[in-house]
Amino acid sequence: MAFMRAIQIEKPGGDFHLVQVEIPEPRGNEVLVKVEACGVCRGDAIVKEGTFPGLAYPRIPGHEVVGTIAALGAAVDGWSIGQKVGIGWRGGSCQKCPACRRGDFWSCEQLLTTGISVDGGYAEYMTARVEVLVPVPGELSSVEAAPLLCAGRTTFAALRSSNAKAGDLVAVQGLGGLGHLAVQYAAKMGFRTVAVSRGKEKEAAALKLGAVRYIDAEAVDAAVELRQMGGAKVILCTAPNAKSISGILAGLGRNGQAVLTAAGREPLLIPPGLLVGSGRSIVGSGAGEPGDAIRFSVHAKVLPLVEFFPLEQAAQAYEKMISSKVHFRSVLKM
Repeated sequence: MAFMRAIQIEKPGGDFHLVQVEIPEPRGNEVLVKVEACGVCRGDAIVKEGTFPGLAYPRIPGHEVVGTIAALGAAVDGWSIGQKVGIGWRGGSCQKCPACRRGDFWSCEQLLTTGISVDGGYAEYMTARVEVLVPVPGELSSVEAAPLLCAGRTTFAALRSSNAKAGDLVAVQGLGGLGHLAVQYAAKMGFRTVAVSRGKEKEAAALKLGAVRYIDAEAVDAAVELRQMGGAKVILCTAPNAKSISGILAGLGRNGQAVLTAAGREPLLIPPGLLVGSGRSIVGSGAGEPGDAIRFSVHAKVLPLVEFFPLEQAAQAYEKMISSKVHFRSVLKM
């Protein structure tokens, strides 16, 4: 019997506990992954705080996982031991419900979430279903690739499926773990990219990442500034601050679209007149395949800016992330 180190949460609102647990055995359609890096995401708060009904504890969090295949389940074909792979938010689907039969696995009626409904990557090893594995190319280190599996996947998919076309004005609200990747993706996709955040000290980073302009929402009304630029075709909202999002929506141009990628707890305040007669819309974005984001990131040289921590410092990595004090993404490095 072999053991590994892992970070467990034992109950809703519980602390991170470094424990020794048995290394799991992969079932028929699973592989065992030796974890090399795992991003720390705001989504981990779901299991940390117990905000989703029916969660089972103890649970090992983490859904931005990169490692190498250490063992194959009996039914696994097409993957090899030693191959570098990633595992993101989607932990598996039933393959039987109407959504799965349409190929819409993100809408699966029994969707599994890595690190929430099944154990994740805050550990030295984890098991994963073969249908969610993503090949990770050698051009990316494990630490660089990990945030692309969720933060990268989320923002890249949201921009790619938005109404914006090359040359359009796209504003990225928030310059954190998601926002700093969104600015890079938007610029590389050919959008006229504006970063909107709070504080003058973020301007240099925003411009270096590819924004043509930075708007300090503490100093000026961001919506007014965007209207003076002609109005945004898309505002990509990456920071879950209802007041900030509600205030910037008036910066949309005619037929503009606000795309929400982060879910906060407070409701948005949206005057109906902002939407009626203008063609403006507000949509949520959550689906998207991480492999697409990884391939584009390699092609366009989009990389996350990370601070990495050893496994035993998971609590510090999480606290820096949740308090927005990390620059720009926390990653656990095994």
